[in-house]
Amino acid sequence: MRTSSKILQFLLASVAIKSCLAFAPTNHGHGSIPSTLGGAGEKRSVACAVKRMPIMMPTQEPMVPYRDSGSDYASFIGLNSALLRDRKLWIGKFIDDNASNDIISSLIYLTTEADNAYKPVELYLNVPGALLRPSLAIYDVIQQLKSSGKEIITTNFALCAGMGSLIAAAGTKGKRRVMPNARFLLQKTGIDSVFQGQATDIALEVKNVKTWNQKIIGELSELTGQPYERIEQDLKRDFYLSSDEAVRYGLCDEVLLPSFGKMGLPVNVDLGSFSSGEDQKYQRDRPEPEEQKPTTPAKKKKGDDDDDGPQIAGLK
Repeated sequence: MRTSSKILQFLLASVAIKSCLAFAPTNHGHGSIPSTLGGAGEKRSVACAVKRMPIMMPTQEPMVPYRDSGSDYASFIGLNSALLRDRKLWIGKFIDDNASNDIISSLIYLTTEADNAYKPVELYLNVPGALLRPSLAIYDVIQQLKSSGKEIITTNFALCAGMGSLIAAAGTKGKRRVMPNARFLLQKTGIDSVFQGQATDIALEVKNVKTWNQKIIGELSELTGQPYERIEQDLKRDFYLSSDEAVRYGLCDEVLLPSFGKMGLPVNVDLGSFSSGEDQKYQRDRPEPEEQKPTTPAKKKKGDDDDDGPQIAGLK
C-alpha cells in the first residue's frame, strides 16, 4: 500500500512537471518552482519562466487640433495630415519605393484640390539618402507640376544627400531655400540592391547605372547653371556644400536668416512737447546750478533802525 502511494505521488509529480515544461521549456532565470519527489526528500527545481515582450515606444504620429474654415470647433488630426491640408509636405526619411509612393500620391492629391489649386506647394526636406529610381519618379512629378503652372517651394532643413539634392534643386527658381546650418551632399548613385547573375547581366546593370548617373549630371547642370564638366569632376568624390556655397553653386536661391527687425530693437519715439511751445527739457539736459558764494550781512549804520514802531521818548 505504501509502495502504491509513492508510485501515485511520483506520477502526479511527473504530470505537473510536464505541464510546467509545456509553458516554459527553458530556464531564463525568472524563477523556479521547487517540488519534492520521492521519500528521500530530494528537491528539484523546474523553470516556470514568463516570456515578456519588449516595451516598445508608441509610433503613432502626434495629434494636433485643426479647425477647417467655416467650422465652429476644432478636431484632432495627425500632424502630417494637418500639414498636408496647408499644402505643406514634410520629407524627413530615406526615400525608397514606399516613401516615393507616399510622396507622389500626396503631390497628386494637392494638385487635384480645386479650392487651393492656386496656392504653392511647400516641400520641407531632410533626406539622408535616396534610391535612384524612386527619386527620379518624384523628380519627374515635380517637373510635371512646374510645367502645369504650379509653384513648388523647397526648403532644406538639415541635409539633402545624393538624390535628395536633386529634389531640393528641382523647386521653382527663386523659391529654393536652405537653413543656415543645412548642408548638401552631391554624389553618384549605385545599384539599389544586391544584383546577382551572370557576368554579362551584371555588366548590363552597371552600364545602366552609369547612363543614369550621366543623366543626373545633365539635370544638375540645367538646374544649377554649372558646366557639365565641372559637375562631373565634383561628383568623382563626395562633394559637400554649406548653405552659402550651395547658393553660389546654384542648388538653392536664398538662405533663411532670422529677421532682427522683428525683435523689438530701439526706435526713435516722439514724446511731444509742452503746450507752451518751448522745447521739452529733461533732467539730463538741464544746466548744472552755479555755486553760490557766501555773503556777509551788511553792517547797520548808526541811527538806522528797521523798526517802524513808535520811538521811545528819552532814547536817542
